[in-house]
Amino acid sequence: MWKKGWRWAVIGALSLLALSGCSSSDTKNTENVNVNELVLAVGGEPEEGFDPTTGWGHYGSPLFQSTLLKRDKHLNIVNDLATDYDISEDGKVWTVQLRKDVKFSDGKPLTAEDVKFTFDTAAKNASVIDLTNLKEVKVINDYTVTFTLKEPQSTFLYTLVTLGIVPKHAYGKDYAEHPIGSGPYKLVQWDKGQQVIVEANPEYYGKKPYFKKITFLFLNEDAAFAAAKAKEVDVAYIPSAFSKQKVPGMRLEAIKTVDNRGIMFPFVPSGDKTKDGYPIGNDVTADIAIRKAINVAIDRKALVEGVLEGYGTPAYTAVDGLPWWNEQTVFQDGDIEEAKKILSDAGWKDRDGDGIVEKGSLKAEFTLLYPSDDVTRQSLALAVADMVKPIGIKIHVEGKSWDDIKKLMHSNAVLFGFGSHDPTEMFNLYSSSYQGVDYYNPGFYSNPVVDKWFDKALKAKTEKEALEYWKKAQWDGKTGLSALGDAPYAWLVNIDHLYLVNERLDIGEQPIHPHGHGWPITSNIEEWKWTEQKK
Repeated sequence: MWKKGWRWAVIGALSLLALSGCSSSDTKNTENVNVNELVLAVGGEPEEGFDPTTGWGHYGSPLFQSTLLKRDKHLNIVNDLATDYDISEDGKVWTVQLRKDVKFSDGKPLTAEDVKFTFDTAAKNASVIDLTNLKEVKVINDYTVTFTLKEPQSTFLYTLVTLGIVPKHAYGKDYAEHPIGSGPYKLVQWDKGQQVIVEANPEYYGKKPYFKKITFLFLNEDAAFAAAKAKEVDVAYIPSAFSKQKVPGMRLEAIKTVDNRGIMFPFVPSGDKTKDGYPIGNDVTADIAIRKAINVAIDRKALVEGVLEGYGTPAYTAVDGLPWWNEQTVFQDGDIEEAKKILSDAGWKDRDGDGIVEKGSLKAEFTLLYPSDDVTRQSLALAVADMVKPIGIKIHVEGKSWDDIKKLMHSNAVLFGFGSHDPTEMFNLYSSSYQGVDYYNPGFYSNPVVDKWFDKALKAKTEKEALEYWKKAQWDGKTGLSALGDAPYAWLVNIDHLYLVNERLDIGEQPIHPHGHGWPITSNIEEWKWTEQKK
């Protein structure tokens, strides 16, 4: 089925090719490959633009900008703009040495002044990048900069990994739409709602990209699949529902992720309201027995096989498989009898024979919201509702816009998606300091013991020292944020990122992907190249 948005995007791309003097033989298809260009449909449009100081690049490579440090394909942290860094004995002063051969795409050199300006600007913007603990950034010389923290903070390391450096001399109000950076590509055209066209940055200091020009089409999943079948794109992000359909000239790449899907439960009873007047709390999900019984009743392997067509893994936390994951949080699920016992022991009984348990005058039923344009989340929500029905819990599944969800998420369960290479996200999801802040901790979860472990993890001098504290926040043997403890979430699955890829295209060895925002597949874009067509 052809979508209007897809048509406009492809027409725009083809029109640009014509205007640039390219012949029809240059357009993308599997029989005739242009060695210099790619057309991709790998994710949505960054509505707020390409400014790292307001969040661009947080879930993947910033593409147009470089970072001080970066992760390699094995998720090890290695140098990028930095040549070295060290941390003072008290853990408060970080000194970073910079490369001396880096230029922005406009030819101007990148120096410590740009690094200071970037971090100062990000701190003022108060975006998803939390720099409240940053006391001062100081330029020592052109290629040395120091960051002084108010308190030791192990997670400051991840800010050096994710925050792309912007140029002090070329930063203004329209920077998000016209970014200049030192990354492998530069933006040359943005047709909002349709596409972005980028070209290789001739000033790039790293490995020169094989492809000189890339067009990113902003297509929904249906339209991306249609574009792949029409041989108009070289890579298309698709949902698992399309994974069994063969597309001539394309292969399916299934990339492992920490991109999870899970049900957030309102943690507190009803009765309060946010400053904007939105209701807080839910009397049913505020009962720990309800949350634990749902966690135990859900058959996560069945969700992977039935909803994801096998392309995913069961999820027990928001950080499965990462260095700070506590493996003890895995438990036996799909156990209906155990779930019934949990409810019964807590006083939930089916007294009127309607199949729904109750406690006093309270029925065990509530609404589960999901974004209405997300087929996978819809399928997961419906499947979970079926799985918990036998234990006497009735879930009403409703699709809503994100605008509506934002108003309702403090008093209704929501099927969310997260997943980051930074443990700070776990802190944001569960810390009492983030209750009701944006989409973090909308259920108003709070546990002083968990907060204590978070505090120790954050104030650790090194990543290694912090790991044990992150794990104890999940489960310390007595309490924690996982399903073994308070169960404020029922994590369901980690979804594989599925791409249809031109069979002649080598996309290199992909690292484990974070959440899908920000085109994570492009993190190793310099390695991509054409190969001989597979037989």
